[in-house]
Amino acid sequence: MVAAALIAGVVGGGVGVGGGMLIAEGGGTNSGITQHDPVTGTQVNAQVGTVQFAAGKASSSTVDITVRGARSGSEGTGVVLSPDGYVLTNNHVIGSGGEITVTLPDGTTRTASVVGTSPSYDLAVIKLNGASGLTPAELGKSSTLAVGQSVVAIGSPLGLEGTVTSGIVSALNRTVDVQGENGQPVIYNGIQTDASINSGNSGGPLVNLDGQVIGINTSIVSNSKASGNIGLGFAIPIDTASRVANELINGGVATKPQLGVTGTNGQSGAATISSVVPGSAADKAGLKAGETIVKVGNRAVSSFSDLVAQISSNAPASKINLTVADSAGGNQRQVEVTLGSEQDKAAETPDDSLFQQQNPYNSPDGGMQGDR
Repeated sequence: MVAAALIAGVVGGGVGVGGGMLIAEGGGTNSGITQHDPVTGTQVNAQVGTVQFAAGKASSSTVDITVRGARSGSEGTGVVLSPDGYVLTNNHVIGSGGEITVTLPDGTTRTASVVGTSPSYDLAVIKLNGASGLTPAELGKSSTLAVGQSVVAIGSPLGLEGTVTSGIVSALNRTVDVQGENGQPVIYNGIQTDASINSGNSGGPLVNLDGQVIGINTSIVSNSKASGNIGLGFAIPIDTASRVANELINGGVATKPQLGVTGTNGQSGAATISSVVPGSAADKAGLKAGETIVKVGNRAVSSFSDLVAQISSNAPASKINLTVADSAGGNQRQVEVTLGSEQDKAAETPDDSLFQQQNPYNSPDGGMQGDR
């Protein structure tokens, strides 16, 4: 489990319309993209499968977001989803409230309003006022990613708009556990990358070399000796982010899957159930207090946080298979569970969350970096 810090940097003291799915699948239909050398002004043809191509394509759909409140502000990045100005970003970029100003790739600015937020996933959709003719990002599939694959991150680190960094997918399905707005936990299976991500990159795209968005950059790990990037960045997989974005655009609210258990870490890993919520998906599937969940599908469960992250990566109403051991740690059995669904809203109490984790992890020494 990785304890990471949300990274929208401090820079100072309603409902969406209906629409279809946002994912544009494909493997890059263009043979190249025409760019201009910033010094000579001459045209440069970037070939598909290069960092230059990915940066040029994705930059046209990436915006800078500034939020100014009465006492403070934040700056982050966003991904254009539609020609009329729907933009996906992190909830922690806009969660502090205030006037939202968006700088477009051509340098013009627009004000924006919040369409909806998903606190549990740290995602939000905003709508630019009076926008038209924008270039939507092409969304890929995070489920097809491989460790070692080249990726590019685009954003506004430390206020430097349009910054491009490159790296690889360092790992997949990392359990990232951070604290979101109002102290609500944000736990997800993240894409780990060594592409440099710093304050201001939050909400920006992580793209493959076809220029398709495969993740939303969200958090980093730092240590006590270095406040910036040390090669440990994390992105929310686009398969999850696109589902949430569609729900926010279509109805203004998002949903999250519900298993319906409280629990702790098992003695040798996995997740031990402390209690089962009556009438929940877990209750209907016959899960019992004292049992230990050791696998979700074919993936081992290493902790209760890991269980939360693996469940969160599924859509509500999905059917999943759990491997469950009895209270003695043996006699494993297979249990099919149809996940429940609930609205994803800001927590009103510490217990109002996807799961109640009774022994939340402490961050490793120096692991939490607060840049907000």
